[in-house]
Amino acid sequence: MSIRTIAVLGAGHGGYAAAADLSRRGFTVQLHARRADALAPIREQGGIVVKGVHDGLVPIAKATTDIAEALDGADLVMLVVPSVAHGPYARALAPLLRPDLPVFVNPGHTGGGLHFVQELRQAGCRVAVKTCESVTLTYICRKTAPGTVDIFSYVKKLKFAAFPGRHADDLFAMMKPIYPEIVLSSSVLETGLTNINAVFHSPGMLMNAGWIEDTGGNFLFYREGITPAVGRVIAALDRERLAVAKALGVPSASFLENFYQAGLTTRAALDSGDISRACKESEPNKAIKSPPSLDHRYVHEDVGYGLVPFAGFGDLAGVDTPTIDAIIHLCSQMMGIDYARDGLTLARMGLANMTPSRLLQFVQEGA
Repeated sequence: MSIRTIAVLGAGHGGYAAAADLSRRGFTVQLHARRADALAPIREQGGIVVKGVHDGLVPIAKATTDIAEALDGADLVMLVVPSVAHGPYARALAPLLRPDLPVFVNPGHTGGGLHFVQELRQAGCRVAVKTCESVTLTYICRKTAPGTVDIFSYVKKLKFAAFPGRHADDLFAMMKPIYPEIVLSSSVLETGLTNINAVFHSPGMLMNAGWIEDTGGNFLFYREGITPAVGRVIAALDRERLAVAKALGVPSASFLENFYQAGLTTRAALDSGDISRACKESEPNKAIKSPPSLDHRYVHEDVGYGLVPFAGFGDLAGVDTPTIDAIIHLCSQMMGIDYARDGLTLARMGLANMTPSRLLQFVQEGA
């Protein structure tokens, strides 16, 4: 199946980047936003202004708040939203999806595709939906003004998987012409347990909380915020993540290896073993400032929908995760939100009471 028309759902950083990039490369993009004000600048100026890997105004075929209109005639649904929005979008899509319309969760982060399908089922959808996901967003990008997005780079060697896994080869062949940098992984467990955003955003936000609150985020998050002390906590968290993956028999690599393979740091930084240095030498991230407040997806998403499932998989595999658990607890106290309860638990991914062997079977075969 050849993809020509893509329904891009979400008009944040990633949605703007995907809509502009794919339109410029000849795809017909039907962009959906839940709020009309996210689309108003596009309508006023006749498209999205893009800077970086492309430059100029890119017309968008359709920009709508009507999700059925966005899906009309689409060959692919691309869900480009934070993990916290997977549930609301699943409920909106439940009566609209077809067996021949695949869904690309871009990004899936940890368990995004599993959570999305579970939400579809709970909303009454009985269509045999095929989903695929990338571990992180396909672009390094930021919306810098109304109707404008800067695309600093494409993510390199991007891990890609499907759920159910038995459809992986077909979906990979379908998606490879759209994103040539994707690399097929063993399962959504491998992509999920390679969530680098959860690994370094969570400690970075927690340990820079005072700086963020005092300055409104007026510092470079990666270059200035990931100091050697923060880097050592990230390394401890990463060792626990690797132990969970090993216990489940899921292929994995260190944060530094994944960061380097994604094209986000230098070979010298990788060889040094220094996470702080790797962040300082991250060319694509060099100009990205800190979030302006703690009320941000770097906490809500990367703790609640990143570290919480890491801990859940640790419990399932019988692996202790004290650093991960501590960061979840402290961030919960910091934000007044019980992330362990309200985040992405095993139950919300449809994985409650599974054994490791049943889990591996489930991600391959589906329900």
